[in-house]
Amino acid sequence: MTVALAEVSSYLDGYLRIADVPDEAGAVNGLQVENRGEIGSIVAAVDASQATIDGVTREAAFADRPPLLLVHHGLFWDGNQPVVGRRYRRIRALLEHDVAVYSAHIPLDIHPEVGNNAVLARDLGLSAPTTFDLYKGIPLGVAGELVLPREELVRRLERRLGSTARLIAGGPEVTRRVGIITGGAGGRIGAAAAAGCDTFITGEGAHYTYFDAMELGLNAIYAGHYATETVGVQSLAAHLSARFGLPWVFHDHPTGL
Repeated sequence: MTVALAEVSSYLDGYLRIADVPDEAGAVNGLQVENRGEIGSIVAAVDASQATIDGVTREAAFADRPPLLLVHHGLFWDGNQPVVGRRYRRIRALLEHDVAVYSAHIPLDIHPEVGNNAVLARDLGLSAPTTFDLYKGIPLGVAGELVLPREELVRRLERRLGSTARLIAGGPEVTRRVGIITGGAGGRIGAAAAAGCDTFITGEGAHYTYFDAMELGLNAIYAGHYATETVGVQSLAAHLSARFGLPWVFHDHPTGL
């Protein structure tokens, strides 16, 4: 079966509040590339990279099911650029293989059901979750109660994400309140501390954030920008699959960062 691309795109726009959630200019949230108008499958991925696009076009299982490529990081982070070189090669492959692209960055990060932060908080076992930080005036991070030895939290996180996590042990040996902002949010350690968190999970941070964690008395756990943002697109793809009856797969192209 196939479903009209316009129907799925319109549903996503509303479900993710694309028009209401602020973001960086290069995010270009929403439908980024149309196809001929019908989709029969969903491919979730973190990045709309050439490796991802090549993987989608080789997906034999979906050869007769035009795919929607659902990504967290879209095609246009470098701004309004000519369609030449790398950009041309990506777009040419999408058009030749009738692949549509839909991207959601901050709208996916903050979503209370399928968002990166909410999903990871649930999977790690945080209780009584609340938001604790702001991005351009909207609630962003998720914090909750979790009493657990910090080393066990690191292992639990690594098992869930299939990544290697780095612990900056500036806080207590047993965690009680854990904050999460996936991706590159090391600079938000201060916000996590101000919200009463003793442990903060994100993907990566700059060199100076080591001292932020140590001097603020907070554990910081860096589990990889890529790895921490695999959970949202998969959860969103599963949601769409259930709603529209479309099969889905996840294309994993880890960066190690």
